[in-house]
Amino acid sequence: MNESPLTGQSDEQRFKVLVEAVADYAIYMLDTEGHVETWNAGAQRFKGYSRAEILGQHFSRFYTQEDRAEGLPAHALATAARTGRFEQEGWRVRKDGTRMWAHVVIDPIRDPSGTLVGFAKITRDITERKEAQDALEKAQQALYEAQKMEALGSLSSGVAHDFNNILTVILGNLDLLRRAPEERRTRHIDNATFAAEQGRKLTSQLLAFGRRQHLQPEATDVNKLILGMGDMLKQSLRGDIRFELDLCDEPCVVEVDQSQFQIALINLAANARDAMPSGGSFQLRTARNRTLDEPSVENVVITVTDTGHGMSPDVLARIYEPFYTTKEIGKGTGLGLPQVFGFTKQSGGILDATSREGVGTSFTITLPGNSSAKLVPRSVPTAVVEPLVPPLRILLVEDNSQVADVAASLLRERSHSIINAATAREALDILCSGQPVDLVLSDLVMPGELTGLDLAREVREKWPALPVLLATGYSAHAAKASEEGFELLAKPYHPEALVRAISCAVARSPAHRSALDGKITRLKTPRRNRRPA
Repeated sequence: MNESPLTGQSDEQRFKVLVEAVADYAIYMLDTEGHVETWNAGAQRFKGYSRAEILGQHFSRFYTQEDRAEGLPAHALATAARTGRFEQEGWRVRKDGTRMWAHVVIDPIRDPSGTLVGFAKITRDITERKEAQDALEKAQQALYEAQKMEALGSLSSGVAHDFNNILTVILGNLDLLRRAPEERRTRHIDNATFAAEQGRKLTSQLLAFGRRQHLQPEATDVNKLILGMGDMLKQSLRGDIRFELDLCDEPCVVEVDQSQFQIALINLAANARDAMPSGGSFQLRTARNRTLDEPSVENVVITVTDTGHGMSPDVLARIYEPFYTTKEIGKGTGLGLPQVFGFTKQSGGILDATSREGVGTSFTITLPGNSSAKLVPRSVPTAVVEPLVPPLRILLVEDNSQVADVAASLLRERSHSIINAATAREALDILCSGQPVDLVLSDLVMPGELTGLDLAREVREKWPALPVLLATGYSAHAAKASEEGFELLAKPYHPEALVRAISCAVARSPAHRSALDGKITRLKTPRRNRRPA
């Protein structure tokens, strides 16, 4: 070794003195098996062991019991020897049993021939940084929870406000109906029915925002769909607003629920109308766009632009919050844009919005394209158009007694006979008993160990000719039920919707339809027994 003219020490000796004096880092050497060979001041400070206590001891004692059980010390040395370095952050244990969060680096030491002769290990105590990060994460989580609760409070109060108004109308008209003369009863019935319909729409919008509605996606050319709803969009605007279409020359095929897509466009049109009180321009464009990251993937882009008063950044940041609105009281529910947002997300797309005050606003819906999909025109079974079915023996499976009573009354008015069951298990017992049943109408969400979907599967397996109709307002199983080919009826339903759904379920069960051909010819439900919904 070279001698230093100032100290008379070799370079190796000077380096050793330097390392041993370092107090901010634990720097020490291990043999090939992991036993401690050197120990510096920083190691003693961090770990708590003196040189005499630790030399010759295995370095695994610095690891937690959990890490030792998983073999992390051996893994660390093996990784360092194989790759040239092992680096990690994790908990290490001091002599007194307390833990510290450490940043660890282990490098292999080799002789000139390349033979492994040991390891150099550097440990830095970063517990304070870890604690600060944890505290920051906890604060962020607390803030997130506070914001979530605030949003939930806003949502709850908005729902309560709107439903209180709806219930007030329904209860008030029903009470008036008790005492109303014959000539005024129809008016009260219509008022209560209209309010109930508003409640149904409100529920649908909430489910759309929460992405919990049941969608029925089908291959759709959005260009044709938009052209077909041109009059509807114009009616959502005003005469002083210019309506412009700029549709792509090529088909823009996506998999969407057509009804919900139409509602989303109408919501955007209505929003644009309110943003242009003095008139302006409303433009709807479509395009096909390939992504840069995946050139083989093509998206369909629908852009809606208005020349209205625009929004400030603060307002723009809140437009998808349910019940948030800048409109006057009674001019908007604050659920239009949340519906667009929920529908787009649930359809696998992205919704972007840009706006400039005094210039206008633009919404862009980007949906996954599906140019290879086969477009199948919608065909409505004859049974749905003319819902004349023979009197059926319907097994009604509903745990809510009031809902069951209403459904049974509606069906009995149409000459069907009803067998009631409160659970899926009870329904299976009825079927297994041999009691004649022509159709099963079941709620999808059922109490007990079996859901309505479980019931439908059992029926399909054991009684394949027996039609099943599943009713649901919200369920995580709805999409699965639809994928498996079961008929679905959306709650709340109109009486005629119930009749059509039953007719459709019968029409799509060839074996059952064949068995009832004679009945259908002879026993059509008389029209005089039908009452308006």
